[in-house]
Amino acid sequence: MEKEDPRNRMTVFDMVSKFEGGRSRTDEDQRKLAKPRALMPPGARLEAPRPADPEHWPQREQDRETPQRKHGEDSRGPRHSPLPARKDCEPPGSKEPPGASRDFTWKRMHSFRKRHSTQRLIRREVKSTLEGPEEEEEETIKEEKKVKETVEEKLFKIAKELLDTEKAYVSRLHLLDQVFYAELLKEARSGSSFPEDIVKQIFSNISSVFQFHQQFFLPELQRRMDDWGSNPRIGDILQKVAPFLKMYGQYVCCFDRAMDLITTWMEKSPRFEEIVLDIQKREACGNLTLQHHMLEPVQRVPRYEMLLKDYLKKLPPGSPDRADSQKALEIIFEAAKHSNAAIADMERLEKLWEVYEMLGMEEEMVDPSNKLIKEGPILKISFRSASRKERHIFLFNNMLLYCVPKFSLVGVRFFIRTRLDMDGMQVKDLNDVEFPHAFLVSGKLRTLELQARSQEEMQSWIQACQQAIDQNEKKTESFKAATSNLAQDLQQVTVARQELGKRAPQLIRDKLVSMCMRCKEPFNAFIRRRHHCRACGYVVCWKCSDYKAALEYDENRLNRVCFECSSILEGQTGSRDREDKKRGILEKEAAEVSGRSLMCSFLQVLEKNGRVGSRGWFVIPRDEPMILYMYAAPQDVKAQSTIPLLGYQVKELLPGDNRCAFQLTQSKQTLSFLAESEEQRELWAEIINQVANGENQWSLDD
Repeated sequence: MEKEDPRNRMTVFDMVSKFEGGRSRTDEDQRKLAKPRALMPPGARLEAPRPADPEHWPQREQDRETPQRKHGEDSRGPRHSPLPARKDCEPPGSKEPPGASRDFTWKRMHSFRKRHSTQRLIRREVKSTLEGPEEEEEETIKEEKKVKETVEEKLFKIAKELLDTEKAYVSRLHLLDQVFYAELLKEARSGSSFPEDIVKQIFSNISSVFQFHQQFFLPELQRRMDDWGSNPRIGDILQKVAPFLKMYGQYVCCFDRAMDLITTWMEKSPRFEEIVLDIQKREACGNLTLQHHMLEPVQRVPRYEMLLKDYLKKLPPGSPDRADSQKALEIIFEAAKHSNAAIADMERLEKLWEVYEMLGMEEEMVDPSNKLIKEGPILKISFRSASRKERHIFLFNNMLLYCVPKFSLVGVRFFIRTRLDMDGMQVKDLNDVEFPHAFLVSGKLRTLELQARSQEEMQSWIQACQQAIDQNEKKTESFKAATSNLAQDLQQVTVARQELGKRAPQLIRDKLVSMCMRCKEPFNAFIRRRHHCRACGYVVCWKCSDYKAALEYDENRLNRVCFECSSILEGQTGSRDREDKKRGILEKEAAEVSGRSLMCSFLQVLEKNGRVGSRGWFVIPRDEPMILYMYAAPQDVKAQSTIPLLGYQVKELLPGDNRCAFQLTQSKQTLSFLAESEEQRELWAEIINQVANGENQWSLDD
């Protein structure tokens, strides 16, 4: 392979000249570029030869010499037509290689500016070529020294910025405390235009803040900056003063209230407005209002935090000031949190008073230490008609208020119907088929069945109530197992015998039973009315509820109770034991069986002619998986019938069948049922097939 001639390589000059449409570099140019710096005369410049004839100058110079133009066409001819090459304009000594294009001429160069820039590029290229390695090493040392000096300068600039902003801040504090506060306070004490207490509420503890910064922080910072050359650090000073920044919490807490007071008294008191406006016109105010100046203390602590973070970022890892600076940053961060906590506490009190006004609460119920945890609309389920009514509940840290909305936009907007104290309260999911998203709140005085609008809302209420109950128990150091473990799996809250009459029971809804829960006689619309025992909450007939007893939760007033509760309250405990001995196979409470079941739900029995028959509550107990219990209602104490499932199979659906229906077949006997959804139908079919085939894969702990 032939060696490439170095003279034929393209340089920066060649590339720029070609891009500008000029000539290629000549041999004379090459000799000038190769000439050493020492042989070049002082002040010599590398320039391309300039033609003496103006005709060969660049086009723009030629245009200035011959400004005459033809109408519609300049003197250079058509814009896109190339000019013919001229031999008489070639520089002396240039030799054109054979076959090279003659189109790139001096006449195609656009301006002197481009040629001069090309010459500067050539000079820079020659300079970089002629410089030795010693000069490059010197430049590297200078750059490293410059970087080192830059880190120290940055740290000094941050410290200097802290000092400068502190001086400006102290002057603002002087304006607030010694001018605004002093003159307003003097006028309030001498006249009756506005009260002195209002002025003190507006400026809060601004005097303490001003004295701290003027007499302590600023002098310490100034002395350190004066001694920066021998002791370049600020972390130790900030660590010393950071704990005092917690005093800003009081000022920040009262800031919103101060802004409201300024606005109110500017409108209410002409003398107050006159003093404030007169001070704002002074040069020290800088054409800013009182409110703008009062905002600076609120922003000061975050400003310290920001500057210290920037200082730590620039600080070298091995600096002796790093430990103090990090500790100071932690303390300042805690001070900022303290201010934020003060703001949150003030917002809590404001929200609390708003709620108190909406409720029109009595004085004995108003407590500033209360915390509003959650409030919102809810549906109340009636135990009589099973209807739902719009209600509103307020959950505090020590009580739950059950309220009825009042149609009023101002003043009292809710009536308090019931107050449930947190002591002894219980909450749980009802898992009610008829009322999804329903949960139970049981207190000592009353039990409420409530329904949320979604599963997420229900879980949110249960979680909030349970957290309030747990916090109340920890606060009062009451960890009684009887109040926390009652009725975890049952649908109702069962009142223990030792608590009978001491707390309000859950009243069983009328539609959930079809018979007396004591004597098991069926109800009818003519002779057997439903009554509630106010001690246990059972639905009983008139014969079983013809008793009275004083109940402690109702201030020992006489209430209707059933025979069983009356016997317990009077101290007779043998009746229940005698009744348990006589219980038959059908005498099992539906709620008890459902609480430990494999499957339970409403099903409708289909008659042989396809008509929909009666609707019942069907249960497969976990401890008796081979038996299907049928109840008239979910809270009945006695089953209507039982079906042994051994040998039954679920018949496959045929085209055109109801997708919610299923049939149990055994030899020539067929039982048809209608579920409330396809999902329930699939669950029933799966469990019955497994039970009928003897696949008992469930345990009592599942």
